Amino acid sequence: MIKIFNTRSGKKEDFTPLKEGEIKMYLCGPTVYDTAHLGHGRSAVSFDIIRKYFIYRGYKMTFVSNYTDIDDKMINRANEEGITVAELASKIIPEYELDYGSLGIMPADIQPKATEHIDTMIDIVKKLEDAGCTYVLDDGVYFDINKFPSYGKLSGQKLEELQMGARVPVKESKKNPYDFALWKLKKEGEPFWPSPWGDGRPGWHIECSAMSFAHLGETFDLHGGGLDLTFPHHECEVAQSEAAFGENTFAKYWIHNGFINVDNEKMSKSLGNFFTLKDIFKKYDPQIVRYMILQTHYRNPINFAPALLDQSKAALSRLHDFIRNLNNITEEGDLNEEIKDVVKNSQENFEKSMDDDFDSSGALGAIFELVKSVNILISGKKLNLTDAKHILDYFEKIDEVFGVIFYKEENIDSDIEKLIEERKEARKNKDFARADQIRDDLLKDGIVLDDTSQGTIWKKA
Repeated sequence: MIKIFNTRSGKKEDFTPLKEGEIKMYLCGPTVYDTAHLGHGRSAVSFDIIRKYFIYRGYKMTFVSNYTDIDDKMINRANEEGITVAELASKIIPEYELDYGSLGIMPADIQPKATEHIDTMIDIVKKLEDAGCTYVLDDGVYFDINKFPSYGKLSGQKLEELQMGARVPVKESKKNPYDFALWKLKKEGEPFWPSPWGDGRPGWHIECSAMSFAHLGETFDLHGGGLDLTFPHHECEVAQSEAAFGENTFAKYWIHNGFINVDNEKMSKSLGNFFTLKDIFKKYDPQIVRYMILQTHYRNPINFAPALLDQSKAALSRLHDFIRNLNNITEEGDLNEEIKDVVKNSQENFEKSMDDDFDSSGALGAIFELVKSVNILISGKKLNLTDAKHILDYFEKIDEVFGVIFYKEENIDSDIEKLIEERKEARKNKDFARADQIRDDLLKDGIVLDDTSQGTIWKKA
């Protein structure tokens, strides 16, 4: 059985879906005012792996991840660029799709935009108004957290402590400093929509409540997002959704991924210590970035430095070399019982780790234990084609989750192929000086040769 660390309870719990065999999941997506940075990539990869592991385990998934295409950041950036908010979203969303696609992330089943759900947001605010949970100020409609006594139950905050420990409120007329806007009345130069309270736009928190309700209903299995969203964003989602639809509705399990840190400080645009995915992709293959992310448990922080990517590149290279060696095996034979046992043990350990709150780090360990055991057999020439196929079939299955084991086949031009063949002949004729010269020349062209017990394999540096 899969165990999940539920932020709401603060402990690991056995995962039991609301409907047997089916899972409904909502992931807070990006605010599309600028291109994706590594923190976005970390969250997207983490939940991609979680989603794919559920599918691996046989669940039918409905996965919703939104685009926030209206908020203060969107408005400010659009004004800076002299374009509309809608034009900014239309420019940035395809860039996210491109970057996430490069990371091997499966597109969400449903990818709603906030601006497509304004009517639903208004309907929820009406429900809250009817329930006596709102009040109106000169700039909009606010949620009164005092009308929802369990406010703070997701993040573990206590309402009385929030009230007592609050700093000077941004808006002194609010009843509580932590009351939040549900509907903001329009300001000059901002997009707006009509509502019963006047023209305006939604508050940030109501957007996700509306989109999850529209596509998953009042209650669903899983809600995910970055750790920084736990409070106040997700806390406010819980409050307004349960105040509107009933206590203990909304999401059953809450999952949050850890931060990307730089020099032990949270990476963020506000601190200026962030790295865009596009900049990283100029130096490192996106598969290396994906590997770097999954080698750390999704809830733990990643203290980022370029050296971490270099280490991931080296580890991934070892894994890909192993695949090349398997593909070079040609000797016929029956399946070795030892190989059956090694693969079975690896799969059991892979699943044991992933069942334990999606421990991708431990699951990688199971993969490399297999590599270590099989490499000994390859070196002793004790592996045949049937053995290799059995291992590759297993790897194909688990790589539907990880997406890093298999490499893209790369083509080399005919001149390089001729040099590789010439080197084979030189080695066969014991002309090692010529063989070394060809190796050095190819290395200058970015082609690395590796002489193995199964023959010579090549790869790009």
